Amino acid sequence: MRVLVAEDDPIIALGIAKRLQGLGHEVIGPAARGADVLRLAAEEAPDLYLLDVDLEDADGLELAATLAAIGPRRPVVVLTGLEAPELVERSIASKVDAFLTKPVDDRQLDAALRLAAARHAEHEALQDEVTGARQALAERKVVEQAKGILIRALGIDEPAAFRRIQRSARDRNLRLADVAQSIVDQRALLEERGGGGG
Repeated sequence: MRVLVAEDDPIIALGIAKRLQGLGHEVIGPAARGADVLRLAAEEAPDLYLLDVDLEDADGLELAATLAAIGPRRPVVVLTGLEAPELVERSIASKVDAFLTKPVDDRQLDAALRLAAARHAEHEALQDEVTGARQALAERKVVEQAKGILIRALGIDEPAAFRRIQRSARDRNLRLADVAQSIVDQRALLEERGGGGG
């Protein structure tokens, strides 16, 4: 993975970079300042962000939220030298994927990166599923609307209206929802021709 590292302590940053390289990852940065993190994120399109909570001029958790808002969203691992329960709570609220407390060894770092990548992949799959369900529902509504228009305009029953939409989709090599949308778009003409009203 291409990992953008944000750490303002140069010795810790060097150690993390070496560990990441040893684990087979490509390091972007390290960056010590929030502005540098944002610039590198835009220029380099990393696969994952490894952010120190307490940067020189920025809060790593706020930075994670900013990066998610400007997108595209990437997995985030936060790193801190403080053992403060409120940081864990803030990390959860910021939708951080994994949390590490310094000092970090190779095993912990590898586990956090894997966990973050897996959680992010699950989140993306869930988002795709929700988007697909919403689209399917919207298409179903359009088909139902088109059937209603055909029923009123042509004086046919629901199965016959649906068969007409299916046949038209098959004959024109179009999706059912596209044919239904064209019927909805031509609603006034169809209902006028059929002698129907709104």
